[in-house]
Amino acid sequence: MENTRHILGISGGKDSAALAIYMRDKIPDMEYVFADTGKELKETYTFIKKLEGFLNKEVIKLPFALENMSDNYDFDTVLALYNGFLPSAQARWCTKKLKLDPFEKFIGDNNVINYVGIRYDELREGYITSKPNVRTVFPFVEDKIDLRGVNQILERSGVGIPEYYKWRSRSGCYFCFYQTKKEWLGLKKHHPKLFEDAKIYEDVKGGFTWREDISLSELEKIDEQLQEDSSKKNKFKTNRLIHLLDEEFDEESIEKPCLICHL
Repeated sequence: MENTRHILGISGGKDSAALAIYMRDKIPDMEYVFADTGKELKETYTFIKKLEGFLNKEVIKLPFALENMSDNYDFDTVLALYNGFLPSAQARWCTKKLKLDPFEKFIGDNNVINYVGIRYDELREGYITSKPNVRTVFPFVEDKIDLRGVNQILERSGVGIPEYYKWRSRSGCYFCFYQTKKEWLGLKKHHPKLFEDAKIYEDVKGGFTWREDISLSELEKIDEQLQEDSSKKNKFKTNRLIHLLDEEFDEESIEKPCLICHL
């Protein structure tokens, strides 16, 4: 199609970054975009800068690159509109307002091919717009590139993977409600200030917490007690507290996140 725009969304994760690297020489006029909530991990911003260096092209930051969009339109702005009601897996207003809506506006009415980094070895769907002017393609699926292939692309390019993968399984805001308990504790270990900031957002009395089953303050107390009991070799208490940090609920019961945030 003539005058077709080629757009690839960058989440800050490894798969979309690998796809950007993979497509660099195939689609020279590719537009790379990143929807910035203003609450991403610093490792994410560092990783995107490395990616820009390899691509030799700027990753467009949304919503700030959009016309008539305020520079202070971020998570806190939208949170105020929702009267402090925190987003959750059941009410993902953060995804819609800060990721999907800006992306839709960026697409506009142009004919667009949207490139999504779902791998060949995955059984999941990516963000597929309902706009009739957009066609979504999955190069990794078409070319049978799996997780090993993605890691090789990142390693060979020199971009590597984001540092947060050492303690976190996916990209997203530092307070993303899809984090497991252990990932929340990883945030506390690697970014104690951000963990404290995430606690401030919670209003336990009003029932607004990042997780449905436990507040961050409660999680912190359990972890501290676990460390104390472990040092005293209190096996019974230690086993009981470890059970409270069980990830089974996280892995099996929580809906999987939208890939525009976490791909």
